[in-house]
Amino acid sequence: IFYIPFVAMIITESQNGYVDSAAYDSFLAGFSIISVIIFLIGIIVISAVSLCLYAAFYRILYKFDHDQEVATNDFFYFLKSKYLSKAFILVLITILLYGIVTALIIPTFFLSTLGIFYLIVPLSLLSPVFGFNPEMSVSDIVSASFKLGNKKWLLAFGLIIVSSLLASAVGFLLCGIGSLFTAAFVYHPVYYIYKEVIGFTETQELIETIGQPDM
Repeated sequence: IFYIPFVAMIITESQNGYVDSAAYDSFLAGFSIISVIIFLIGIIVISAVSLCLYAAFYRILYKFDHDQEVATNDFFYFLKSKYLSKAFILVLITILLYGIVTALIIPTFFLSTLGIFYLIVPLSLLSPVFGFNPEMSVSDIVSASFKLGNKKWLLAFGLIIVSSLLASAVGFLLCGIGSLFTAAFVYHPVYYIYKEVIGFTETQELIETIGQPDM
């Protein structure tokens, strides 16, 4: 709704050879509060669907890892009302957490920046925790993600950054087309961290012991 006329306006401006700031102002002024609300809701819905697809992707990685058959409809495993509603709440929690940290940028820039970096790891773990434990409550999924993130934060952060840089570099070298094949590489380290720390048997018991001192 927003991007189609916006992109069309940018193309028109580029053809004219100059940028008319008044055109952008009038374009944005044409959007009512209702339009903005609908736009934001659309973003949240798309994010919830994306979370479900990511969760399904981790289940597919599990099947590949265990030599199980993978079907096309496995990608849409979580696109059901009971899972979408849970994903919707998880997205809202993610937005809330980032919103709180971002709001602190002006008074505490350094701490806020650290908070944003810190959230990258536990929030990246929401998808696999949700994907392998879809029947858990939202609070338990968030709690498990933060427990796992805190336990392996430095390792996970390093692997996420390195894999993202490598995927971007390969995609850039292949003129962007390579990103279609390397984008999924970013999610493999997160899968293996979940696999090694929690695993796929007696999940609930193992999640509860994360962060506790070894006996």
